[in-house]
Amino acid sequence: MADLSDAKRRIIEVLKRAESATAQDLAEQFSTTTTAVRQHLDALEHSGLVERFEGPIVGRGRPAIRWRTTSLSQELFPDRHGELTVELIGSIRATLGEDALQQVIDRRAADQTASYGAALGDQPVGVRVRMLADRRTEEGYLAEVVADHDDLLLIEHHCPICVAATECQGLCRSELEVFRAVLGPEVVVTREQHVLSGDTRCSYRITGCSSAEPDVGSSTATPSTSTATSI
Repeated sequence: MADLSDAKRRIIEVLKRAESATAQDLAEQFSTTTTAVRQHLDALEHSGLVERFEGPIVGRGRPAIRWRTTSLSQELFPDRHGELTVELIGSIRATLGEDALQQVIDRRAADQTASYGAALGDQPVGVRVRMLADRRTEEGYLAEVVADHDDLLLIEHHCPICVAATECQGLCRSELEVFRAVLGPEVVVTREQHVLSGDTRCSYRITGCSSAEPDVGSSTATPSTSTATSI
């Protein structure tokens, strides 16, 4: 919560502990005015960190406006998902062995292949690549598709599983196989950039796409190769 003022940070913490509160409740707790609290709450609401809602009706009159944190505010608190994943990978490896860990990775890859395959359907390859990028973006990979002559580049600017993949690089190998499976045998998919190899992003070249295929969307970024153009 380094980007928040101390007052806003304390409001977030109180709402996190109390589940919800009125501006009056917060003002009393902080020994300040409701006007000052509302100014902080309005700013936090504008940032998407808190939201207002109507509380239960008590007696006569309108229900009181209460405040609570949003799901976005979860990012302000410590998150050990990455550490937990690494611990689980280590525990599976130590307890059940490398073969068992590979079986888990294979099961994840099979589930991904089935899920992606159902979503992409039998569209032309270029469309499937665009749809795959959209799906990966939803999963946190910040993906885009860029044309490079007759090829397509699937570029992922963020890796939300980087911590786990560092511990278990089989996750990266399986994802490459998943891409090959869902995009079909008519194209060749190769990884050209890899975060775990020191690159700033992961990129995959899809060779065999027809330039006559329908437009697969637009992109503003340009990959490192100078001949690439956005599509």
